[in-house]
Amino acid sequence: MKIISSIKIVTEPFKTLRNETFARLYFAQIASLFGDAFTWLGLALLTYEINPDNAVAILASALTLRVTAYIIFSPFAGVVSERFQRKQILLITQFARMAIVCMLPFVNAEWQVYGLIFALNIFAAFFTPTYRAIIPQIVDKEIYREANGLSMATFQLLSVFGPALAGIVAVWLGAKQIFFVNGTTLLIAILFIITIPKAALQKGVDIADNTVPKKTWGEVLKGIRLLFGNKIVRFALSIEFISAIAGAMVLVNTVGLVKTSLQLDDKHYGWIMAVFGVGAAITAFLLGSLDKTKTRSISLISGAVLIGIAISLANFVPYTGLLFLWVSAGIGQTLADMPSETLIGENIQPQDQGKVYGAHFAFSHLWWAIAYPIAGFFGTKFPDKEFLYGGILTLILAMIAVVLFRVSAKSRSEIEIEKGLNKKQS
Repeated sequence: MKIISSIKIVTEPFKTLRNETFARLYFAQIASLFGDAFTWLGLALLTYEINPDNAVAILASALTLRVTAYIIFSPFAGVVSERFQRKQILLITQFARMAIVCMLPFVNAEWQVYGLIFALNIFAAFFTPTYRAIIPQIVDKEIYREANGLSMATFQLLSVFGPALAGIVAVWLGAKQIFFVNGTTLLIAILFIITIPKAALQKGVDIADNTVPKKTWGEVLKGIRLLFGNKIVRFALSIEFISAIAGAMVLVNTVGLVKTSLQLDDKHYGWIMAVFGVGAAITAFLLGSLDKTKTRSISLISGAVLIGIAISLANFVPYTGLLFLWVSAGIGQTLADMPSETLIGENIQPQDQGKVYGAHFAFSHLWWAIAYPIAGFFGTKFPDKEFLYGGILTLILAMIAVVLFRVSAKSRSEIEIEKGLNKKQS
């Protein structure tokens, strides 16, 4: 019986692909994410070719522009997804991204890199919230968590293995030519989206209801208000901020820990980051089948505690111990990060989900924009104890979030009553 139950847990996320609309959208996502790995590796090589002495600064500035575009434009993207045909939004943004990445091989100046990367991520900021808002509308409620888990696991796996494959292709094709590989993958994504009926992507949102003019800023603020106004989602968002601090510690300071403190080489750094990504991907894949609670409090709290403990011990273990800790940290990060998206789909009314997903996408990247400098501060001021102090900060903030924002049993019942009233009114 245990074997059968384990098999069911592993295979359950794939059942979501029986939904034809979700399957096509999912494969479009795979093609798009796969190409992104080629673009970012190609960008690193391109910046070095443009200015070898300043390549790191150029790449860091490009990544900052990426996050900036997300923070500024994502809230507006959520509003746009409720006013226009979602299929058109997906197609226009993908066509624009394809055109931009195919321009990158012809870049020969820093300002061109900055302009194209900012434009590329403006369109990504409109694509992603729209994509995420569609999923809860096209899959049955019973399998929504599994569908979201499959989507997030794919993102994590491609984040780990995509750059490695991109590196192999770059050796074969050359640095500039791999941008055309991303252009091809985006074209494949476009073809998948074209095959999806327009009506299938418009479920839950009727743009005919938007004939009465609404102020864009008012709708953006409403999305933010709904995001922070729902107690369940607000708690998840607070844990996501804590996870961002711990995750930034891993991304920013692991290279120094491996190469300086442990005196190891690039290969060991690559492996340690790979196990972090694999731990996150496996957890994302299984989480929807394992945690069936309404508030996902078990996942959220255990994730924040697990990643906090894992990084706290990093300065005191050998490489083999660090491998175990980074698998645990990857598991913890997914437990802490992933529930917020599914909770939006389950607790926000369909007609408002677009603007709330847009607000969430912006704030989740704002959390990282805050977390990176914190990680850098610990890494520079406390080079021998950076993970200890970062882990302590993570655990303290987790305790504060639990005390201030965790949803009590009484609050859960009030939320259920409120949701019932909202459904009757709509």
